Amino acid sequence: MTMMLAMHVVVMAQVPDAAHYEYTAREWKQIARRATSDFLRSAEGRRIADNVLLWQRNSGGWTKNQPVHKPLTDAERQQVTADKAKLGDTTTDNDATITEMLYLGKMHEATADARYHEALLRAVDYLLMGQYENGGWPQFWPQNRGDYQARITYNDNAMTETLFTLRAILDGKAPYSSLKLTGEKRAAIADAFSRGVSCILKTQVLWDGKPTLWCQQHGEHTLQACGARAFELPSLATGESAYIVELLMSLPDEMQTPQVQKAIEGALQTFERLAIEGIRVEEYANAEGKPDRRVVSDPNAPRIWARFYTLEDHQPFFCDRDGKPRRQLSDIGYERRNGYSWYNYAGEKVLKKWKKKNKK
Repeated sequence: MTMMLAMHVVVMAQVPDAAHYEYTAREWKQIARRATSDFLRSAEGRRIADNVLLWQRNSGGWTKNQPVHKPLTDAERQQVTADKAKLGDTTTDNDATITEMLYLGKMHEATADARYHEALLRAVDYLLMGQYENGGWPQFWPQNRGDYQARITYNDNAMTETLFTLRAILDGKAPYSSLKLTGEKRAAIADAFSRGVSCILKTQVLWDGKPTLWCQQHGEHTLQACGARAFELPSLATGESAYIVELLMSLPDEMQTPQVQKAIEGALQTFERLAIEGIRVEEYANAEGKPDRRVVSDPNAPRIWARFYTLEDHQPFFCDRDGKPRRQLSDIGYERRNGYSWYNYAGEKVLKKWKKKNKK
């Protein structure tokens, strides 16, 4: 988070002047996550909520990477209205739909405005509509291109965030505590959640018969690990897998079956095995004076994980837009080296959560 954005968040309760916004998709997510009751009841909070309602497609979902809080000109408003019937651009990728549902849930709790309740129910229907019979969700629906957009998508935590949201709704947790559900709708959500967990268990990649991690995407029919964009090859994906494990760890006692426990333990053992020690990623100015990234040795660095590991021998790899895997970050071009997150600490986070959970 930039310092400027952090300042926006801190003063959110004081209704910041909209002229000071950066109007980025990232800032919109921060506003939705941090908004207080006072801000939500303010004129600015309601203005943004009106935008959220306007951006909702007729299908019930939202598009991704939009600065939804940005004031719209008359021409922009007309265009957004005209686009409401589109079917191929709604998703939960990059926190789309999930973020808008979060904001509307908070707005309804703060104001009891029926418009937000109605929009939320339509969003719930959108989530339920997208689920495959096998329990997975594609990247886009109700229409997609049929390529990687149709595959079961854990990438950017899309399916996992969907399941966390459905669980919060089912349990009546904030910000969905005031959402009124019929018995039929509640049963449908419970069934969708259960089938989603089942899909997670069925898609976990096995190695020598033992459960390991998950790929960013899996075949919607085969459930096998699949590639997506040219630089996203079939692999073990650490960031997404860590969040999946967090979901499994959060399941209520009645869902903590031996199969779930085996999946969790297999994933945690894999994280321990794949941890890399003695390196860190450093940002520096290269010979051309451009900001760049490189891996340097550091015996004091915390454990780190590569984003991707090969399915065959569980070795870290990095990939350019030519689709050819390399063993070192320095082996790929400048654009992909700096335009993608190739390392993370997600493994450490979930391992610590597991240890804390089992100390209780």
